[in-house]
Amino acid sequence: MNKPTATATAAHDDTPAPPKKRLRAAPLSLAAWKQFINVAKPYWLEDQKKKAWALLLLLIALMLVETQLAVMLNDRTGELTSALAGKNRGRFWNAVRECLLILAFAVPVYAFYYYMRDLFANQWRRWLTGRFLDGYLKGRKYYELGSDAEIDNPDQRISEDVNTFTGKSIHFLLIFLGSIMQLVAFSAVLWSISHLLVGVLAVYALVGTVIALWVFGTPLIHLNFWQLRREADFRFSLMRVRENAESIAFYRGEAQERAHIDNKLDKVIQNFSRLIRKQRSLNFFQRTFSQLTLVLPFIILADGVLSGELEVGRAVQAAGAFTAVLSAVGIIVDNFESLSRFVAGIGRLQAMADLMLPQADAKSANQDQHPRIERRPGQHLALEAVTLHPPQSERVLIKELSLELKPGDALLITGDSGCGKSSLLRAIAGLWHKGSGVIHHPPVEDFFFLPQQPYLQQGTLRSQLIYPSAESCLSDEELLEILSQVHLPYLAERVGGLDAVQDWDKLLSVGEQQRLAFGRVLVHAPSIVILDEATSALDCRNEASLYGRLRECGTTLISIAHRPAVLRHHTHVLRLTGDGAWEIHEASGYRFDEADATTDAEPVPPKPSLKVVVAAG
Repeated sequence: MNKPTATATAAHDDTPAPPKKRLRAAPLSLAAWKQFINVAKPYWLEDQKKKAWALLLLLIALMLVETQLAVMLNDRTGELTSALAGKNRGRFWNAVRECLLILAFAVPVYAFYYYMRDLFANQWRRWLTGRFLDGYLKGRKYYELGSDAEIDNPDQRISEDVNTFTGKSIHFLLIFLGSIMQLVAFSAVLWSISHLLVGVLAVYALVGTVIALWVFGTPLIHLNFWQLRREADFRFSLMRVRENAESIAFYRGEAQERAHIDNKLDKVIQNFSRLIRKQRSLNFFQRTFSQLTLVLPFIILADGVLSGELEVGRAVQAAGAFTAVLSAVGIIVDNFESLSRFVAGIGRLQAMADLMLPQADAKSANQDQHPRIERRPGQHLALEAVTLHPPQSERVLIKELSLELKPGDALLITGDSGCGKSSLLRAIAGLWHKGSGVIHHPPVEDFFFLPQQPYLQQGTLRSQLIYPSAESCLSDEELLEILSQVHLPYLAERVGGLDAVQDWDKLLSVGEQQRLAFGRVLVHAPSIVILDEATSALDCRNEASLYGRLRECGTTLISIAHRPAVLRHHTHVLRLTGDGAWEIHEASGYRFDEADATTDAEPVPPKPSLKVVVAAG
């Protein structure tokens, strides 16, 4: 009787994927305003809304007081000038005393206003950063973003772009509100002195703002957007050298790394060169726009002063009011450089928010046209007609794989490099979803994953051993016993105890790191352990001992390994033969060399405990 072999074969789909939309910064427009609202709105409408509005109202009250004090000071300055022109000693010293009294109130109000502004921005940053971190870590979005070419440097967006957004949002909000107050207060002063001056001012400010927006608007925003991206790429290339210093040193790859870094730096410098050329033109325009205001009011009021109809002090007062009103109505011109950088950063945060924040989940579910592997809770781990594709490709890695693992089963996954072994583990772990079929799985707490290169966080030896938990009910003696069971009996003593903090990546060899990772399994005692070449750096004795320890506990294993010695620790072998095809064998009758030599070798029938659905092929 022929022994059953389950095989599935899939044809490649060579249809090219549609090109991605290039990420662009929004100009100063309705689109940019909508992006700002989408990012900022939750802080003002959700759990922090009472504190946010209270702080804003306090800042507005301080601005009103500061504006009133500025009007009073401008009035007394005019009075002081008129007293000097009229050689009136009493009037002069009276004006000086009044100026000093006003300054006594204005200085502390000014200082407290800026303190509260920065405090407000800091609190908003804390809240918004927490919101982005929730979205970044929830649902493993940090993993999905790694395959999204449009979202570069998410860490830089969370750390720097959020900080810029909150600080600049408060800054621009307050200066716009302050400009409105200043416009109302000083316009009344200016109107009482010269109607003509008000008309000239309105036309002058309107023309300047239109020129700034039309000539410098979009180019500066786009250049600032790309400068942020180029700078982040440059920093990341330097960070990679630091993180992979030992490998680069072994390869002697300094020349190649330097070429890569120089390439990133060239892009930074080239974009910045274009930016500063455009900025040079803006600076020339801004300087001309502001400097003309030094003489324009006096030209208009000169006849009145020379004819004696207007006091010199009133002319000085009018010039001060003119400058204040022009500063209010020309706020966009004066702040255009920083405003363009701010708008560029908003675009980067909005793009990230679209993929990360809670409202993005329903949106992405509606927009995702690709079929997804369904995940359902189950008593045992089972795969039902699972077909798997890489996230950004239509290539078929596995086609219609069906199997069920009962408690105590141990499945070894093998096959040629690139056939989809690690990809299948990613699908079982819920990291990859593109494809079809159903994965039935026990609670996530029953799973534990051991990669080839264990992750070691910054912290104590205790925190490495109990990771990913933050606390453990195990005593120090029990933790030390676990270290002995994974053949690290003297590690705690060598590093300074369980609470010692070290650079573990550099202190421990890869083999020690892999044994420490096995210690984590013993700490958490999961029912299912997934091992992706987790013993590649261990000798055969340590490998056999650690696998034997897991099998003694009755743990269900799913392993990727290439050494024949690990076969005795498994009950079944899943061999991926390429192009989506697969075979299941009983481990006791499987031979690595036989499978490599021929694909039509007759496998031993699988044990009844591992249910296999034979796919039509």
